[in-house]
Amino acid sequence: MQIHITGQHLDLTEAIKNRVHEKLGRLDHYFDRVIDGRVVLKFLAHEKLSSVAEITVSAPGHDFHAEARDADMYAAIDQLADKIDGQVRQYKERLQRHRSSPVAAVLATESE
Repeated sequence: MQIHITGQHLDLTEAIKNRVHEKLGRLDHYFDRVIDGRVVLKFLAHEKLSSVAEITVSAPGHDFHAEARDADMYAAIDQLADKIDGQVRQYKERLQRHRSSPVAAVLATESE
């Protein structure tokens, strides 16, 4: 998966980039084809939860978006990874249920 990381009002250190790649790399096993992820990391000095992490993942047939806020950037990245992982897993499970449902099997046999 291609991950593009953008920082707003913060320096993107190698440690932050490695954390993003480590946490979001697990999305690769959900899709066979290449998916694209765009991560935006922001530091908002005027807010209590000043670290914001956003991601948009483009996969075949669906786009996913998640946002996480925390006082610590690493914690925000961890929360973001959990949120997007849950969304992608739920989508894949829904696709698998739809494909294996009896109605879909009946429709498939009728069309043949």
